[in-house]
Amino acid sequence: MTSETVRPDLREGPKRETVRRALARTDGFVSAQQLHLEINAGGDSIGLATVYRHLGALAEQGDADTISVASGQLFRTCTRPGAHHHHLICDSCGTAADIAPADEEWIRTAAREHGFTVTHHRIEVFGRCRECLDSE
Repeated sequence: MTSETVRPDLREGPKRETVRRALARTDGFVSAQQLHLEINAGGDSIGLATVYRHLGALAEQGDADTISVASGQLFRTCTRPGAHHHHLICDSCGTAADIAPADEEWIRTAAREHGFTVTHHRIEVFGRCRECLDSE
């Protein structure tokens, strides 16, 4: 795809920068809906579909982390762009920590034993952070 054929909704621009800045101000993972509310409450006017589109593009570029939870997709600014990593996430407040990748050989061995070839993997570990445990 040449620069002339890049979809307009995937180009860098003021809306993308608004989403990027708002995401950088959050703690932990947030939903697109939460981010949309925060952006509009702050005085910027942006549609929910636009927030979703730009969050997806940021995740695709490696500038945002995304995780799947029962309620949908959550996002945060990636603290280790380009580096393969996994997350430890608090069930209560959403705070997240980057953790070292699992043993890659174990993953590949398990896949081979079941007749799979690994194309990619994602590991999220959920629990409670120290602050949430202390406040219970």
